Amino acid sequence: MEKKIFGAATFFGMTAIILGAFGAHALKKVLSVEQLVTFETGVKYQMYHALFLLFLGLNNHLNNKIKKTIVVLTIFGIIFFSGSIYLLATDSLNDFNFKIIGFITPIGGVLLTVSWAILMIHFLKKKA
Repeated sequence: MEKKIFGAATFFGMTAIILGAFGAHALKKVLSVEQLVTFETGVKYQMYHALFLLFLGLNNHLNNKIKKTIVVLTIFGIIFFSGSIYLLATDSLNDFNFKIIGFITPIGGVLLTVSWAILMIHFLKKKA
């Protein structure tokens, strides 16, 4: 289980760095300041949750069932939240109107929030 979690964490961390650099350099020339800030929000949340996945992988106080639930919610949350933000921020660069997928962003946010909530509930229930 930990190997899969570390794989996901390192993939999302690495791609956050790549996308952040891409946004700061290549997209800086073609997007507005507001669009760049939006893109950067996606990068930040992706990196925060890559680190969250690393924490989960290193944590020995969670059973595999809880870890798996949190990991699945986090992965889909990153894809829905950050992924939709990347598409929405760069919408002006193509002919497809990504605004029609805007409803995915809050779904991703809810998935990320629920993953944190499950972790919090688990630790609050745990006896010292």
